[in-house]
Amino acid sequence: MKGMIQRAIAAAATLTGKRFGLLVASSLVATSAIVAAAMTDSGGSGPLAALLGRSLAADRSPAASAPALEPAPGPSESPAHSAPSAAAPAPSGAAEEFVPAPAAAPEAAPTPQPEEMLPSAPEEPKPEAGRIKHVFLISLTSSGYEAAFGATTQMPYLASTLRPKGDLLSGYSLLDAATLPNSLAAIGGQAPNAKTKEDCPDYGSCVYPAEALTFADQLDIAQFKWRAYMEGMADPETGKPANCVYPQPGAPAETGGGYAVRLNPFAYFHSLLDLGDCAADDVPLTELEKDLKKAESTPNYSYISPGLCNSGVSGQCAAGTPEGAAAADAFLSTWVPKILASPAYKKDGLLIVSFGAVNPPAAGATAPANPLRTGALLVSPFVTPGATDAVAYNPYSLLRSSEELFGLNLLEGAGGKKVKTFAPALLGAGEENGGD
Repeated sequence: MKGMIQRAIAAAATLTGKRFGLLVASSLVATSAIVAAAMTDSGGSGPLAALLGRSLAADRSPAASAPALEPAPGPSESPAHSAPSAAAPAPSGAAEEFVPAPAAAPEAAPTPQPEEMLPSAPEEPKPEAGRIKHVFLISLTSSGYEAAFGATTQMPYLASTLRPKGDLLSGYSLLDAATLPNSLAAIGGQAPNAKTKEDCPDYGSCVYPAEALTFADQLDIAQFKWRAYMEGMADPETGKPANCVYPQPGAPAETGGGYAVRLNPFAYFHSLLDLGDCAADDVPLTELEKDLKKAESTPNYSYISPGLCNSGVSGQCAAGTPEGAAAADAFLSTWVPKILASPAYKKDGLLIVSFGAVNPPAAGATAPANPLRTGALLVSPFVTPGATDAVAYNPYSLLRSSEELFGLNLLEGAGGKKVKTFAPALLGAGEENGGD
């Protein structure tokens, strides 16, 4: 912790001019909460201190944040102790009188410097990734397991072209039919609640406080790179592509153009909003192709979210064009070949095709017997082509497995005793799936 705080102080000293003003203006209260929490002995203080120092050192100008937190009370300051004053000398010519010498004032202890006040502790070793160092996760909307991987599939590219190359997680299921409960669990380990199960129509009431870290925070702290690629994300006023778009207070949660904030879980965490990480690394999908050109420019973790139409939500596509599962399959057939051909994937990559919500069945159609069972697919040079894994995985498993691939600690629900992981086989450590 000592080294983390010193790095945070050093980074803060570099703030000048506009950058300092942006930090203060964006969310002074929420940032103060991070600082206050980082300076206490409460659990998780090390990651919070590192989070602050890393964000400041990265020169990331924060975006305007969602409603801020109440400030944490600061430590009380002790009044300084004054030393007793020496006796005044007698006037010249006065009768000599024996006056006992005053007792020597106790020598004040030297004021400890900040470095001395901090407990000396060895630096924690930097987490290291295993043999997989680039993870690509595509999150779609499910029309049911059979529609994706069954004999009568509606997604021929996924089922016939990709499936033979990868490991089918046939037991993968969602936590809820809505989008947010699954995506928030997959990147932050957060449990579903009444608001997220309704996809939070009041966006501002669903933003998690600064102390709630995400997988993206963990990657940043460990000096890995991440990016979230959102199809159709644009400034609602200008219509131009923009980073980290979310509604302002009182505005509707959906902005049109196929992008909806519920598809963007990174916009629901103050830890990413207030220190500029969302503004820097939550970008339009159009950035992905450029980043894929070189392994050095490809993030270690890429979260890819199609818009409402291409994710597979019925009723969101232009008239006369494929929709639902067919639209999601067309999106995969466009983008997956680019990912698989990239230098980063070929070197040490893993592609996860997952589902993060349930598409309601069309009028008159029969609903799947178990709509939460969606399946998922792992494609990598390190998986057995055509394999099937029937273990009961869920969105917490996505988070846990990703954390283990990069040597990180488990956040929130990812550490649950019953949460299974598919990381060991990918790391070459056998077939143990974790959990009870």
